[in-house]
Amino acid sequence: MAEPSFPAGPKESKIWKGIFAVAGIMITLVTYGVLQEKIMRVPYGDNKEYFKYSLFLVFCNRITTSAVSAVFLLSSKKALDPVAPVYKYCLVSVSNILTTTCQYEALKYVSFPVQTLAKCAKMIPVMVWGTIIMQKKYMGHDYFLAFLVTVGCSIFILYPAGTEISPYGKGRENTVWGVSLMIGYLGCDGFTSTFQDKLFKGYDMEIHNQIFYTTMCSCIISLSGLILQGQLILAIDFLYRHNDCFFDVVLLSTVATVSQFFISYTIRTFGALTFATIMTTRQLVSIMLSCIWFAHPLSWEQCIGAVIVFGSLYVKTFMRKPPQKPILPEQTQQNGASSPVKENA
Repeated sequence: MAEPSFPAGPKESKIWKGIFAVAGIMITLVTYGVLQEKIMRVPYGDNKEYFKYSLFLVFCNRITTSAVSAVFLLSSKKALDPVAPVYKYCLVSVSNILTTTCQYEALKYVSFPVQTLAKCAKMIPVMVWGTIIMQKKYMGHDYFLAFLVTVGCSIFILYPAGTEISPYGKGRENTVWGVSLMIGYLGCDGFTSTFQDKLFKGYDMEIHNQIFYTTMCSCIISLSGLILQGQLILAIDFLYRHNDCFFDVVLLSTVATVSQFFISYTIRTFGALTFATIMTTRQLVSIMLSCIWFAHPLSWEQCIGAVIVFGSLYVKTFMRKPPQKPILPEQTQQNGASSPVKENA
């Protein structure tokens, strides 16, 4: 995608670029969150049928992203050949499919606010995988903040307001199965992001090259899973009978793909620090919007848990030190989008 042009003045240009980045991430990812919950938890049609085929959503998202990446690579005349061994792309694909499937399946048993806040605890598995795969070392305050986030998430999950029942399971929403799916999500997501980081550092890899091959592998794996489980025809039949669900799935795949552009643009233009702040704010906005839109009540204990989690995340963000390496003009011109793009937000 071509980057937008802004007013010539450096200050005005940076302000407009900031507005563009924040608005893009907020609109696409907040819309993505609302659509996730609507598709997985709101019944369609007069017979009140639920869409149960989460792997089909993964397939739609990945095939859309793969097509856009292929078009970008071809239009920019960049090589389509794999840079790393194909099995390494497949490793990222498998963990990413498990991540996204757990995310969608969890929505059958826990509410979107619970799921979103639980995602904030991903710093723990990232630290674990970073130590194992990348041999990274973390400071004491990193472990303390991870502990605070865990405490806040635990409070939010263990003290729900009322007895909101899942449309798929019996009992309260914080079922063992729903929490187990979120733990699976966190573990797989931590591995995905860490291994992506290792791929970028180990190979001279362009961002769209990695996206194209990982999403292509994901398409093949998810399509195979749908066929083997006999869900492909059932999912297509459901969309055929419920046009509103069809449009929701198309919009979900579209905003998921477009969000990747805004993520890449924000990291490249403003850096990881600004991006982390925007993403934390986006999660907070998503929870508030979901509570209003889908009428999820929050207990005072959950409010305290949310304050602990988001307070810890903002502290962690502002404690980061921006990179001190000087960037030469010729390096700036030669380097394109070189930051790893996280899928599924």
